[in-house]
Amino acid sequence: MQLHDARVVVAGASGGIGLAIVGALCAAGARVLAVARHSEALAPLLERYPQQIAWVSADLTVLSERRKVFSMAQTMGDINLLINAAGVNHFGMIEQLDDSEINAMLAVNISAPICLTKLLLPLLKQADSAMVVNVGSTYGSIGYPGYASYCATKFALRGFSEALRRELADTRVSVLYVAPRATRTSMNSESAQALNDALKASVDDPQAVAAAVIHAIAGDRRDLYLGWPERFFVRLNSLLPHLVDRGLRKQLPLIRHLSKKTDSEPPKS
Repeated sequence: MQLHDARVVVAGASGGIGLAIVGALCAAGARVLAVARHSEALAPLLERYPQQIAWVSADLTVLSERRKVFSMAQTMGDINLLINAAGVNHFGMIEQLDDSEINAMLAVNISAPICLTKLLLPLLKQADSAMVVNVGSTYGSIGYPGYASYCATKFALRGFSEALRRELADTRVSVLYVAPRATRTSMNSESAQALNDALKASVDDPQAVAAAVIHAIAGDRRDLYLGWPERFFVRLNSLLPHLVDRGLRKQLPLIRHLSKKTDSEPPKS
């Protein structure tokens, strides 16, 4: 895909990865409709690229709000790229999570991208060549303790991406599934970051993830798994899951200990 000709809808445009993707798209010459509930994080980009970027406030878990995005997308002409980058996460053992936290993850991480994609597909199909990009996670391929509900949503998003790609195989719309590893964003709680530090896990900057996503879009890739040894563990988990079981069991005491701190953390604004 030629990014300088792209007309893009980015959902979750004010989040760490989404915001970095919007900046990279604008730098490449694309026109972008940035979808986010608040515009503060987008303000520098709105000022720098006034002719390329527009912002629409929307809660994508609400049908009327998704229809607002559809109306705005129509004004751009034929959109040819949809990037579903919105997401929420809560680190904690499953019995520590409130039902409201679980339902929020399901609504934002899987229901919203499925429903938004369905709504915008008629516009995407009008383009000569188009793509849907779903930003998932390494945890969409490896079930990880402390992230059971989050993993469920990302496994679902990966399955949706695979099935949608096959549904659209005889159209001009392709599907790219992106699986970042741990990324330095505000979505990570202090206890989640403490776990990454304790395990000496690599944590990517959002700009690095965005650059890889832009490269994958330009190369018409079908999937993108970021990081080593994360890509290796994804493969190992699919072939020899009992080995991964054994390794993760050793981490359980640490995960349980750090997850207990989640309840005492102040809410993030």
